[in-house]
Amino acid sequence: MDPTEKPAAVQEEDVAQKPLSKGAVDMSAFAAAQGTSLESFAHLDENRILRKMDLRLIPMLALLYLLSFLDRGNIGNAKIEGLQEDLGMTDDEYNWCLTAFFFTYAAFEVPSNLLLKKLKPSRWLPTIMVAWGVVMTLMGIVQSFSGLLAARIFLGVTEAGLFPGVAYYLTMWYTRDEIQFRQALFFSAASVAGAFSGLLAFAIGKMDGVGGLEGWRWIFILEGIATVLVAVFAFFLLYDFPETASFLTEEERAFVVFRLKYQGQHLANKRTVPSSEEGSPVARPRVAQAEEFKWEYVWQAFRDWQIWVNIFVYWGIVCPLYGISLFLPTIIRTLGYTSSTAQLMTVPIYITAAILAVIIAWISDKVGKRSPFIIGFLFMMLVGFSMCIATDNPRVVYGGVFIAACAIYPAFPGVITWLANNLAGSYKRSVGMAIQIGVGNLGGAMASNFYRQKDSPRYILGHALELAFIGAGIIASLILVFGYSAINKKRQRRIDEGALNKYTTDELSAKGDKALTFRYIH
Repeated sequence: MDPTEKPAAVQEEDVAQKPLSKGAVDMSAFAAAQGTSLESFAHLDENRILRKMDLRLIPMLALLYLLSFLDRGNIGNAKIEGLQEDLGMTDDEYNWCLTAFFFTYAAFEVPSNLLLKKLKPSRWLPTIMVAWGVVMTLMGIVQSFSGLLAARIFLGVTEAGLFPGVAYYLTMWYTRDEIQFRQALFFSAASVAGAFSGLLAFAIGKMDGVGGLEGWRWIFILEGIATVLVAVFAFFLLYDFPETASFLTEEERAFVVFRLKYQGQHLANKRTVPSSEEGSPVARPRVAQAEEFKWEYVWQAFRDWQIWVNIFVYWGIVCPLYGISLFLPTIIRTLGYTSSTAQLMTVPIYITAAILAVIIAWISDKVGKRSPFIIGFLFMMLVGFSMCIATDNPRVVYGGVFIAACAIYPAFPGVITWLANNLAGSYKRSVGMAIQIGVGNLGGAMASNFYRQKDSPRYILGHALELAFIGAGIIASLILVFGYSAINKKRQRRIDEGALNKYTTDELSAKGDKALTFRYIH
């Protein structure tokens, strides 16, 4: 610490609270000004601003992810419409086509998130959409295993940036006590995609023979064309960052920026903190989140223990997620139902799961807790897959899958939000979320090989592997809860001992979530 610099706890001692001037020109600069506080924006209606943001952001993002999940998972629907037989693929070759997608998908997520921050989201996200829409359309004309494998590899490259990009993008608009509800609204599109995929595949499958093409080819072609068309509209309908949002006034933009800049600080609402001099409390520090790019923030993400532990929680949720999305129609069909009936029986599962995801996310944001819901749903998944592995009764297996899906879909936005809440600094959060989702989605590569055709119809190995990953997720969740709790208590003790006075606000800002003033959510 520079001896000429005041410690964080006294840097703002002499700064007066200033009312917001309506004639202010640079509202983002005002948000960062020392004298600005939440009281400066007291005349603004926060709920009205959030509604404006929700209406402008969430519908388009949900549509983008719906198409992404639809294009990624429709190979499961194509399979039961005859893809594997028409291309003459073995069961292992089909599973390789599923698996290959996730290797490139995982590899390109961190670079994509860094580019999203550097480039405009309104340009980057639609561009990768056009790319994967073209790849998806071309999947409809493949003639062999090698052609399908190559298409799936390129689909992983082009789709890699969307989910981690949008998950991170939302954290640049919403604070950590309101983000899970928005993540759930966005992610529930995946549930709807599951339902829609079944309905769409049922309808498109009837096009078998049209244009001399099999029905499964039309699934890829039509859904790929739809993706490209939506991407064109997205170029004009997506917004970049709050600082440039045209639908907000300058005052509202400054308010949104201010909320994001100073979130996550334990002392944010306290006027004073203990001084190292007994009986002499001083003004509380105001620590902004670091927004500038430094390679150090990237390496901090790779070295952060919580990200790697969280990945095991992520695997405990994403392995069952992909297991269900890729194999649910096949599992239901092997229970004795026709292909058409199997497609339709997936619909109520996904719709129910989507509704639950949104309701639970709203409650989680209100109570400010993440782990109780995530751990609870992991145990609910244990029940569902245990029902599947215990019997060959079609009704019980269907019920088990139903229960598992209704736990997976609410838990997934929870685990994404939990890590995002506990990463401070824009670029560290960008990289950390990409690592979580990228490495975490290797679970999809594993899940692609859980349900082997030779294990049909019971799929005992597949269900057992899902149970093992769920168990690992529970253990990792408990490690995070106890770890976060211990760190929070230790930081409070150090503040009570006056350690805060040793740091400037700039030093605390650079530390991000490792700063004494930052508190982990669990």
